[in-house]
Amino acid sequence: MLKKLIVQKYGGTSVGNIEKIINVAKRIISYKNKGHDVVVVVSALGDTTDDLISLASKITRTPSERELDMLISTGEQVSVALLAMAVHKLGSEAISFTGAQVGIITDSSHTKARIIDVNARRIRQELGKGKIVIVAGFQGVNIDQEITTLGRGGSDMTAVALAKVLEAEVCEIYTDVDGVYTADPRIVKDAKKLDRISYEEMLELASLGAQVLQARSVEVASKFSVPLHVRSSFSKRRGTFITKEVSAMEEVLVSGVTLNKDEAKVTVCDVPDRPGAAARIFGTIAKGDINIDMIIQNISRTGYTDVSFTVMANDLTKTLRLMKDVVKNIGAKGVIFDKDIAKVSVVGIGMRSHSGIAAKMFKSLASKNINIEMISTSEIKISCIVRKGKGEKAMKVLHQTFGLGRK
Repeated sequence: MLKKLIVQKYGGTSVGNIEKIINVAKRIISYKNKGHDVVVVVSALGDTTDDLISLASKITRTPSERELDMLISTGEQVSVALLAMAVHKLGSEAISFTGAQVGIITDSSHTKARIIDVNARRIRQELGKGKIVIVAGFQGVNIDQEITTLGRGGSDMTAVALAKVLEAEVCEIYTDVDGVYTADPRIVKDAKKLDRISYEEMLELASLGAQVLQARSVEVASKFSVPLHVRSSFSKRRGTFITKEVSAMEEVLVSGVTLNKDEAKVTVCDVPDRPGAAARIFGTIAKGDINIDMIIQNISRTGYTDVSFTVMANDLTKTLRLMKDVVKNIGAKGVIFDKDIAKVSVVGIGMRSHSGIAAKMFKSLASKNINIEMISTSEIKISCIVRKGKGEKAMKVLHQTFGLGRK
């Protein structure tokens, strides 16, 4: 086991220009000078990934996912090389690697691959030489040596995986905010920073639209008890620690409110009300490696029913393409979609032992004339689909209703 090992991940906003890259290099070196071994995971600079995707879309609306991975994986390679150069310039030793070079092996699901193994031998070798190791986030290779990427926010997954394999003391996630807030502080001005939150709550917040951490990375951190510390790359203040559930957390009714504007609703119309129809619809979607969020099937009174579900907006085109054949095969009348939706959610471990949260949420939204189109619940969260134009208003209303603002 490597002693005093810290894994740090820096997002795109943290390395958005040369000045920021040099500041990150100074921070990394300061940890090294305190006696830590440091492994750094870096995202692509600023909006590089979005820019590369935009370039691809100018050539084709449906690029090959393999070639898309080849394209967008280059952004992180630029980041790690520049950061290593900055560390060198400041007088310390560093070496940069791609995901493939450090043995990050994934499955073959291009653009949303999952890590199945991490070798990390080269990382240990370079740490043993006293170097700072800088690894490209968001990427790996499958067993056929094809480049893969880990989905939006995948650098978080890279960092957590390396922290687990290297048995790091902590995995620090550096971003452009001071930690995890009760709501997006860019929308809700009195949102409060949380000092501590459970893995379970953070997983719900991340999966429901809080963009501070990738949901899959939180899931893996929870499974292997990897300590996470979300903090700002622009200050030295303590951020938010993500840990196992503690009694103090249970006393808080609702921990946060999230808003996700990146979903779309798909409705398969007039589906014959007979066994197997739903299985055909959702089995086809599963084979397409598309995640479903909410599902509603209306009660049939005429022998036909509508089946509605939500997917991420960037999966909509693929979903509609898959549904064309399914509609014919099951004898449905057609498929329609709606991109003008938003999902607003409340999350909190305290909801397990308190009744009436749903009623309070629905009453609050109704008081502001915000209509609910779909509802989904779990032990610690309630989500509602509303019109996209009412999304931010809904978030602010619920944040106030549950008393989450700064006192």
